[in-house]
Amino acid sequence: MNKLLIVGTVAFDAIETPFGKTDKILGGAATYIGLSASFFNLQSAIVSVVGDDFPQEHLDLLTSKNIDISGVEIVKGGKTFFWSGLYHNDLNSRDTLVTELNVLADFQPKVPQNYKDADVVMLGNLHPLVQSSVLDQLEKKPKLVVLDTMNFWMDCALPELLDVIKRVDVITINDEEARQLSGEYSLVKAAAKIQDMGPKYVVIKKGEHGALLFHNREVFFAPALPLEDVFDPTGAGDTFAGGFSGFIAQSENISFNNLKNAIIYGSNLASFCVEKFGTERMETLTKAEVAIRLQQFKSLTQFDIEI
Repeated sequence: MNKLLIVGTVAFDAIETPFGKTDKILGGAATYIGLSASFFNLQSAIVSVVGDDFPQEHLDLLTSKNIDISGVEIVKGGKTFFWSGLYHNDLNSRDTLVTELNVLADFQPKVPQNYKDADVVMLGNLHPLVQSSVLDQLEKKPKLVVLDTMNFWMDCALPELLDVIKRVDVITINDEEARQLSGEYSLVKAAAKIQDMGPKYVVIKKGEHGALLFHNREVFFAPALPLEDVFDPTGAGDTFAGGFSGFIAQSENISFNNLKNAIIYGSNLASFCVEKFGTERMETLTKAEVAIRLQQFKSLTQFDIEI
């Protein structure tokens, strides 16, 4: 089986939406990416850090999904990264209430030896220097490196971010971040400028309005599936990234046409994530449910037209 290396946070979240609120629950970019990628036929490993306040049951959940956690460092006496957020009524905007870096502040990633030859690397949202450090530890060039980042790093670590962007094949960001990074309002122009920075492919996520894939002058758009219930958008982008990178790692095909399929698989899995708080829906999701909804995506996006 092919190998997927996942780098990102394993964390605690406390979330409030118009539909309710939670105390500290399982969260973190790498957690969502790993749970999503577990639906594909591949070997995956997470590189992250937690404190010794992190419950064993959460680690057991990851291993139960066949995720290698040998790269998850447990710091004795340390506290796990914590984020708390409040979502507004539209669920697209939110306020960050609390961010406690804790053990993440001094995180030095260590890639497990048997994943230094990973086929696909998914660099979840972290400091660009941490993302670069992971690439430095690899013993061979992966078939595909995917990078997720956010406006925070554009504000406070732009030179380091531009350095790591040069080294990746795919970047995934939302529309606001694409505009900030490129200085262009048009997403078509923004994607072209970002491709000039290094990545062959640019994925621009638009939340409930779907996702765009750019490669040279080719563009592909995938809608988001209209859902009856959306409770919590936390982790949806990371779940998308896990589905995208997991599908590519399983298929070994990095053509533009296959990346279109990866966008759909990522969007499909993200549509489940938002149905309950945190990771709850992804923990119980079955492959049969994924297949049924994938058929709904196919019906939503395919049509015959006379020209």
